[in-house]
Amino acid sequence: MTLIACSRMYNVTPEAHAAWTALFKSISKASGVPLEIIDHPAPAPLEELWARPDMGCVFMCGWPYSRSEIKPTLVAAPCPAGSRYGGLPVYFTDLITHRESGFTKLEETFGGRVTWTVEGSHSGFNALRHHLLQFRTQDRPKLYAESIGPVVTPRRSLASVIEGASDIAPMDSFALDLMRRHAPELVQNIRILASTAPAPIPPIVANSGIDPEILAHLQDVFVGAKGNPDLAPLLDILMLEGFAKVTEADYALPLQWEREAIAADYPYPA
Repeated sequence: MTLIACSRMYNVTPEAHAAWTALFKSISKASGVPLEIIDHPAPAPLEELWARPDMGCVFMCGWPYSRSEIKPTLVAAPCPAGSRYGGLPVYFTDLITHRESGFTKLEETFGGRVTWTVEGSHSGFNALRHHLLQFRTQDRPKLYAESIGPVVTPRRSLASVIEGASDIAPMDSFALDLMRRHAPELVQNIRILASTAPAPIPPIVANSGIDPEILAHLQDVFVGAKGNPDLAPLLDILMLEGFAKVTEADYALPLQWEREAIAADYPYPA
């Protein structure tokens, strides 16, 4: 079986897409593991991608991973560049508003409109919902007059704020970094009003039955990417320090945040 590679979650600009493709080709060559690189573009459901038995290097949201009964195999996770990440495989949900909205803090958006992407997304739903928990009270169980979703993609979440349909919307911080780098015109009219606590970043996964030897070859190349001069230009384009090995235990946090929201009877960001 030929294994597939897919960077769908972080194909946020043509430049990023091209760089991920080049990186996966380099990983394939260096590891000796043949990889067929596919796009699986939106609106094709990510769940269909994650159910494929031929996954070799596929980005998967950490919350669906942690909720899977039969978990895919963790290959590695990206370590974004920038001081806020501390060289770790983590990311944030940045809560964005329009540049000219006039809001100075998140609480000022309450009573307005909040956007979310899709119920299976950590950054676009679960992390947003958990962050809002701290502001709810017995007298104010609902924070927003309108909860807009699912808008499905981060680009549509971004557009909801830019077009004035929403007052606040969640953005994967790493995706936002890539947009700022490669398509600044997309984000010139937004600003970050608040950010969630860090969470484990979407990992690169393979099918649950991948050959351990193949897995080891892939992991060696990913983890060694930071010191590989041939990959340095691609890491720079993708705003990465490198990749790290991760474990199932590293992805327990999204489940904890889900449990806290459900225990508080707060099923949707609202």
